[in-house]
Amino acid sequence: MSIKNSIPNFVTCCSLISGCIACIMALRGNLPMATLWIVIAAVFDFGDGFAARSLHAYSPMGKELDSLSDMVSFGVAPGMIVYWLLEQACMTAPVLGEAAGYVPYMALVIPVFSGLRLAKFNIDERQTTSFIGMPVPAHALFWASIGYAFHSAVPVDSIGFIAGTIVAAILFSSLLVSEVPMFSLKVKSLAWKGNELRYILVAGAVVFVTLFGVLGIAGTVILYITLSFFNKRR
Repeated sequence: MSIKNSIPNFVTCCSLISGCIACIMALRGNLPMATLWIVIAAVFDFGDGFAARSLHAYSPMGKELDSLSDMVSFGVAPGMIVYWLLEQACMTAPVLGEAAGYVPYMALVIPVFSGLRLAKFNIDERQTTSFIGMPVPAHALFWASIGYAFHSAVPVDSIGFIAGTIVAAILFSSLLVSEVPMFSLKVKSLAWKGNELRYILVAGAVVFVTLFGVLGIAGTVILYITLSFFNKRR
């Protein structure tokens, strides 16, 4: 394999390493750093596709490596963030009794459904220019944002937080394998026509992040889902 053809795979490996570091940071309870490394992984994930297109360096190995990397960076890493959050919340919820030791494992629904999503994506020929179901990077960024917001302390109502987090994990994970069409951020031109939803999403992201900081990323993902539903109904 030539050096040129190896560049996209190298970038993908950088994304994989970033995801591994995010997992380590999450299990140590350093959620701000876990969030940062997931964002870095997302940048590399965008970069490997850009490099492959620019260098015309596509390969079957690159496609498989990309999925394996995404599984770690955008499946396992956010799962570990939610695991840590639930574990901390259970410590302040004595009413759960012995069940408190098992509740955090509900977070594993995130990597499981992420794996199903990635496997489905690899064999679904309908997803060449858009997505069917939520892409795993968007899902991971949502949970990374939530983890960053609650890293210092879980809410006083820990039972409500636990229940809300588990319900959200199940609902958002279900979107990964849903049949809901979701638009891609890849653009062929900068014209307004045909890119309306993308420009609205970018504008919304700027507003949300300006107002709410890192938590605005979660708001942006919710806006992305909402716009996709709106686009489906048009």
